[in-house]
Amino acid sequence: MNDAPEPLDAYSRIVVGVADTLTPRVAALRIRGRRGESAGSAVVLSSEGHLVTNAHVVGSATAGSAEFADGTEARFEVVGADPLSDLAVVRADREVPSPPEYGDADTLRVGSLVVAVGNPLGLAGSVTAGVVSALGRSMPARGRTTARMIEDVIQTDAALNPGNSGGALADSSGRVVGINTAVAGVGLGLAVPVNATTNRIIYQLMHDGRVRRAYLGLVSSPAPLPPPFAVRTGQKTALRVVEVMESSPAAVADLHRGDMVLAVNGTPLGDAGSLQRIMLDDAIGARIEITVLRNGALVDVVAEPTELVD
Repeated sequence: MNDAPEPLDAYSRIVVGVADTLTPRVAALRIRGRRGESAGSAVVLSSEGHLVTNAHVVGSATAGSAEFADGTEARFEVVGADPLSDLAVVRADREVPSPPEYGDADTLRVGSLVVAVGNPLGLAGSVTAGVVSALGRSMPARGRTTARMIEDVIQTDAALNPGNSGGALADSSGRVVGINTAVAGVGLGLAVPVNATTNRIIYQLMHDGRVRRAYLGLVSSPAPLPPPFAVRTGQKTALRVVEVMESSPAAVADLHRGDMVLAVNGTPLGDAGSLQRIMLDDAIGARIEITVLRNGALVDVVAEPTELVD
């Protein structure tokens, strides 16, 4: 009779490997603010002591403490927070573990295996696993005086425990592809993706402490293109203008409710976050050409976005 333990199956080996890689690199954050003490998780971002977490975890605080899985602690200062992406960067006052490898959430597919690693309430190494349930979700930004949505959110069935906000969502190779942000229900977690857009946001937070965005002044929703134009342009969807804000750059450019926005400066649009990905700092004050479908005809209009001010 062979009493040797069964080797780990392939699924378990992946989860264990990701947990071993990321647990030392995920810290528990404690922040004392005007409303008392709050807690969350954060992932090491750089060898200079930067960590990335959620904007809602740090709130309006300027400092706090971080505890790592080996029991070491560090004070940190908040470098910058961006509620529109629910991302924040903090910097520890001492040496931190080396950063993990960061991947690209745009390579994920529905059904991809993902592992959520957090450090909730100092309980080091909280690990859950699941799959990507959906991509391109939206959720309301927290604490805003104007209604704004966080776009391109990853939906997963990997359970998120209290205090897991700001922790890592990793792919099967242990690369960080998202920052866990919310528990949306039983068996439903949400994460901000790590991709080209969020890398830009994180860079600006690290170096400038804030994110500058362009403001066009319209509300849009994805909608299918009529078949003749879908064939002609090669696009299946566009952004239907739902509302144009009074006196906004979109209103000055003569965009109208019901217009279908196909492209900006030749870049096709179609999903909910595609316009917001363009409306970053380099679009402020720039002349942009917007291609719209209006009354059965393709029309180009020119707009000059201003800087978004909350």
